[in-house]
Amino acid sequence: MGTTLRYAMVCSSNQNRSMEAHALLKRQGFDVSSYGTGAHVKLPGPSLREPNVYDFGTPYKFMHDELRRKDPDLYKRNGILPMLKRNLGVKNAPQRWQDNAADGCFDVVMTFEEKVFDTVIEDLNNREQKVIRSVLIINLEVKDNHEEAATGAKLALDLCQDIESADCWEDAIDDIVVAFERQQKRKLLYTISFY
Repeated sequence: MGTTLRYAMVCSSNQNRSMEAHALLKRQGFDVSSYGTGAHVKLPGPSLREPNVYDFGTPYKFMHDELRRKDPDLYKRNGILPMLKRNLGVKNAPQRWQDNAADGCFDVVMTFEEKVFDTVIEDLNNREQKVIRSVLIINLEVKDNHEEAATGAKLALDLCQDIESADCWEDAIDDIVVAFERQQKRKLLYTISFY
């Protein structure tokens, strides 16, 4: 199925939730990109006080190889190595939302955490609006673990398919959201901003 809209999936580190959704939507033929909004990319380490921290733009392959050298058992057991392997099959490296201005305009930006939703809105509001084209920003709250990310990706796909099938998402979005919330028993936050 060819899609007509451009989608962005956004979480904090562009590792788990946004990449799970990116991978699924890409397989379904969507025009999709993904980003993180954090200052750095953080992955779990041997303890809560010792996360693995990388800069955005560090290739997933580099992270995968480094963590595999550090402690292959730990990072396989906690799902980080399989996650990084999936990621490098989707794109080269995590990208930061705030630095994506060159990527052009998206029609739909889906976030997976309220803090990320707020950051995206703030970033769009602080940009110089050049084309005055509307963009739907929608938040689907998803816990940052592998199981929830997989569930969240399927919900994101359902939602994007509903948006895609509407004649005009601007006219249909209220009904789409109400139907989704009723069916999935999940609250969504959404707003319309401009490029």
